[in-house]
Amino acid sequence: MVMWLRQHERVLNLPWKPTVKRSEKTSAIDVMVSGMLSDDVSIEKWKAHFTESVQPFTQEERRAWLSKLTDVVVCSDACFRFRDNIDCVRQFGARYIACPSGTSQEIVDVCNEHGLVLIHVGHRFVQSS
Repeated sequence: MVMWLRQHERVLNLPWKPTVKRSEKTSAIDVMVSGMLSDDVSIEKWKAHFTESVQPFTQEERRAWLSKLTDVVVCSDACFRFRDNIDCVRQFGARYIACPSGTSQEIVDVCNEHGLVLIHVGHRFVQSS
């Protein structure tokens, strides 16, 4: 979700001061897209990273941008055992799920209910060291 919010035009075109370090940019972007500005994160300190006025995303802006995230592929090296896992990934634009076999009929039914494509890949991609 955060990675998609980072692709918003407002984030890509932030007016950074030339002295702002890469790590500071990462933190400032996280604050901007997550709505974490509070007493713990000073608005004035946050705004000091920019050459002009920047406003953090509102809840509505986040919701609108996230609604554009579609056709996401979710891949797991384990089967999905609980309905809430499927409900959760659907909220973030998932359309396709790939996982090893072993998924219960209940999970298959939930995927069908949400219109998700569930693909059993037949084996796990886990490497042991």
